[in-house]
Amino acid sequence: MKKVLYTLIFCAGPLFAQGIENGEISGNFQSNSQIYYEDADLGISSENLPDERFLTNSFANIIYATRNFSTGLRYEANQNSLLGFDKRYNGEGIAYRYAQFNKDGLDITVGNFYEQFGSGMILRAYEEKNLGYDNAFDGLRLKYSPFKGVYLKSLVGKQRLYFDNAEGIVRGFDGEISLNETFGALSEVKTQILIGGSVVSKFQKDMDPIYILPENVASWAGRFNLYHGKWIMGAEYVYKYNDPSATNNFIYKEGQALLANLSYSKKGFGFSLTGKRIDNMSFNSDRNLKGQEVSINYLPALTKQHAYTLATIYPYGTIANGEMGIQTELNYKVKKGTLLGGEYGMRILANFSNAYGIHKAQIDEDTALGESGTLGYTSDFFKVGDEKYFQEFSIELSRKINRKLKLVGSYINTHYNSTVIVGYDYHGMIKANILVFETQYKLKPKHSVRTEIQHLSTEQHEGNWAMGLIEYTVSPHYFFALQNLYNYGNETKKMHYPNISAGYTKGTTRFALGYGKQRQGIFCVGGVCREVPKSNGISLSITSSF
Repeated sequence: MKKVLYTLIFCAGPLFAQGIENGEISGNFQSNSQIYYEDADLGISSENLPDERFLTNSFANIIYATRNFSTGLRYEANQNSLLGFDKRYNGEGIAYRYAQFNKDGLDITVGNFYEQFGSGMILRAYEEKNLGYDNAFDGLRLKYSPFKGVYLKSLVGKQRLYFDNAEGIVRGFDGEISLNETFGALSEVKTQILIGGSVVSKFQKDMDPIYILPENVASWAGRFNLYHGKWIMGAEYVYKYNDPSATNNFIYKEGQALLANLSYSKKGFGFSLTGKRIDNMSFNSDRNLKGQEVSINYLPALTKQHAYTLATIYPYGTIANGEMGIQTELNYKVKKGTLLGGEYGMRILANFSNAYGIHKAQIDEDTALGESGTLGYTSDFFKVGDEKYFQEFSIELSRKINRKLKLVGSYINTHYNSTVIVGYDYHGMIKANILVFETQYKLKPKHSVRTEIQHLSTEQHEGNWAMGLIEYTVSPHYFFALQNLYNYGNETKKMHYPNISAGYTKGTTRFALGYGKQRQGIFCVGGVCREVPKSNGISLSITSSF
């Protein structure tokens, strides 16, 4: 594959040389660095820190594009990786390179690429730098639209595993058709219908000394979306054939996933309801890896993504081996001129989500639940398990008082099964209540100040927390921020986590400098998580684009 890529780029050389005036060069750069210090209060000594105290994660993307052709690369330099990121990212090199041609409905990519089929439950390759997550494909992808409203995708390749590729070979095909676009008789129909289907397979040699493992694992999916006026309805079902792996304790049970959603929106009002069932749906390029490094698919968490610090202490990560859950959200704007709405109106955002285990029963009385080398268990598709994994209710009120002042208030109630989600056996179900009050005030043109007061109360885990923040912004160039996180309810040791930061922006370049302490915890985005270690130090972030 590397030879094909380099040949394609080489052949494009004359095009680049002769027509650079018709093309465009773009790119971006980012560098995140930190100097780590010892901290007796946090229990960080020289033995807990690497020999190299100045660590950096950096990358640069360079892209050249013409009307029908583009090529690019990403150079990464992690010397060495920041704490909390897998040390297998240490080093430097070209981690992403590609060439792409697009003309007359045909799109060909050779090299690295990201892709998603449907909701992603059968296949999704993407990058999330904050998680240290990148499962890009290295191979060949074809996209083709033979008729109006018909969209086809096909790919083959291996997935990125740090600075190498995973062992397994992934092949996939996806087709989608918009009935209203394709068939003229439906073009004027108000109800819009979109249907699609996918097939994905993984090949990995069987080298196991104990079990006879399937070398080819196939999966398929079907989906539809229906749009009618202010209503949207959709669903997707995924089936995966037996796939024994380290994640599911090498059982031979099939995997299934169902995701369904319903939403309604109009001016000033919106509502959505989403439900899911996931059963034995871990799908990796390498069956021997327990982590999420080379996940072929993506399993949504169906929880609200919070931005406030204390609201992110107990984030939910999807349980691939089995869960059922729902999420519903209500968005309403109280009209102007009313008692609650005032002069500018008031926004109300309410969200509820939960996740339970699925029903699991023994195959027979002689086989333990989930025993290796067996079918694992049986499961009633529509029966909810007894164990609650996660539940959260949140409501947010935001109101503009006048031209200068805006207030935001939030309440969050969380039930967090720490034993299942992160393995805190001795904490069990953590119940927390979180209050947030935010103010945004414009002092004068381009000058504004923002404050946050947050509180988390719980009788489990580390006890109560309080947090305060003040941020001053001079748009569009400067910001200054000071905050303190205080774990005053910790029975073992009460701790402060102060931070001070400042930033400067000029054009597309941004510098941010900070100093302070970081609490140990879990950081999640969309159900994918990583551990964040406790630390004390100076951080520097530089981003730029051109």
